[in-house]
Amino acid sequence: MIKRDGKKILAGQRIGILGKGGSGKSTVTVLMARAFQHLGYQVNILDADSTNIGLFRALGFDSQPMSLLDYFGGTEFSGGLVSCPVDNPAVLPKSTISLKSLPKRYYRQMPGLNFLVAGKIGDRGPGAGCDGPISKITRDLKIVDSGKFPVTLIDLKAGLEDFARGVVTSLDWIITVVDPNIAAIQVAVDIKNLVLDIKAGKQPATKHLKSKILIRAANRIYRQAKIKNSFALLNKIDNSRIERSLIKSLESQGVRVIGTLKQASSLSSSWLRGKALANSEAEGVLEKAINNLQKETLNEKNV
Repeated sequence: MIKRDGKKILAGQRIGILGKGGSGKSTVTVLMARAFQHLGYQVNILDADSTNIGLFRALGFDSQPMSLLDYFGGTEFSGGLVSCPVDNPAVLPKSTISLKSLPKRYYRQMPGLNFLVAGKIGDRGPGAGCDGPISKITRDLKIVDSGKFPVTLIDLKAGLEDFARGVVTSLDWIITVVDPNIAAIQVAVDIKNLVLDIKAGKQPATKHLKSKILIRAANRIYRQAKIKNSFALLNKIDNSRIERSLIKSLESQGVRVIGTLKQASSLSSSWLRGKALANSEAEGVLEKAINNLQKETLNEKNV
């Protein structure tokens, strides 16, 4: 296991799991959490997909915690304080949360794992507005006092919508889940290009903002972005020919592949029955992917 100064390299970092709808990003989130636990990390999982449900069951919990959207008072559409970062890019107040003081109804816990939910729009009722406020929570949330060697995995909404709202700026790494689909390849390429734009100093669109204070806030968030790189993880692969074809296509467009997960009917069955996910072979693949991230982090620090 790669360590530096006695600490695990990825401790304190935030990793976003992204992909097109149906690519299997929630499955990857769960299995990667297991792999991180096996490597001795304390894992925080943030369910930031505002439309998907059931992640808590896949992790082995009996019930879902109350959302952080409720913790922060709800959306501005319903009289609360949480705005969309596109409309108001300012940092969400009191977005650093200590698990030692957070009421237990807002998270679920088992050894080596803490689970939180940013929010769901399905339970907001008619006219509740968009899910931009959930993106604000996802972007700004910092979890402290969560255990030794903490790492945060974020199951993001499918597609690129969260990128348009600046969620990427607070991530250290992005793993794009790619299933055998040309649309999945394009998402991975688009993400790679967006990350390169941000690292090159490209600023966000701000012409819609009327306040100079908000414009400066938006630009500052992008200038201070911590994103290092994005990688692809292949999923639902049932033969080596498809694997080679996907790797060739992705790497020819500058997207590095850090692992391949095979098609597994047992995982589909677990989702269907609402059971906890487990796949030792997949978790082994993801441990190797995590080791690749640790090496990349060392390289970033040594540059």
